[in-house]
Amino acid sequence: MRRDATPRDDREAGAHLPAPGRYATGRYATGRYATGRSATGRSARSKPARRPHTLAPLPLLLLLTVLTVGCAPSVERKPGLPPADTIKAAQQQLTDTCLTRKGLAPPRPGDRPPSAAEQQRVARALFGTGRTELSLTLPTGHAVRAHTDGCLASAQRTLYGDQRRWFRVSTVVNNLKPEAAFRKQPLTEIRDRHRGDLAEWRRLRTRALINAKAHLQSESRRAAAR
Repeated sequence: MRRDATPRDDREAGAHLPAPGRYATGRYATGRYATGRSATGRSARSKPARRPHTLAPLPLLLLLTVLTVGCAPSVERKPGLPPADTIKAAQQQLTDTCLTRKGLAPPRPGDRPPSAAEQQRVARALFGTGRTELSLTLPTGHAVRAHTDGCLASAQRTLYGDQRRWFRVSTVVNNLKPEAAFRKQPLTEIRDRHRGDLAEWRRLRTRALINAKAHLQSESRRAAAR
């Protein structure tokens, strides 16, 4: 099986959800496609070069709508799907199934907006609640946090096998450019410093791609048998 290539830049790392990878903080801590309030630490310098690659806070309804882009059933049928989109499609199916089991309707583009209370219930079920169990302070001084409960965390464990390890390496790899700017060093030197993290990122992505393909094929056969 062809291995996934090294990310050309930090935007490609963690490309598994409308984020799974870029991890945000607070209530909406997830992968690349989730956002929330970012808890940042203070760096030794007065002006850190750049903030870590977490998305700016979005209105909850808009955030949930973003999650539905690339819905797995329609994406899966396209031949030659890129690895990132394959993982994204499988994760979408896993989170949808999890929400449905909890008696919640997965958000869909064009659906009638739910009540504010329903939006909050979906967000809590998807992204987790309470204290964030995962945390990593970057060289820039910023702290990135995520939950280990919720449907998204469960989907990441299914795909990557180790959510904690994926959180750490994807957060590091997603923020190589800000680290290079902060240290005033070439990106190539920063990549070389984190070659172990990059190797682990590729290993976990390879596992996620295998698991994602297996899940999509299983769901396709199940749908055809109905």
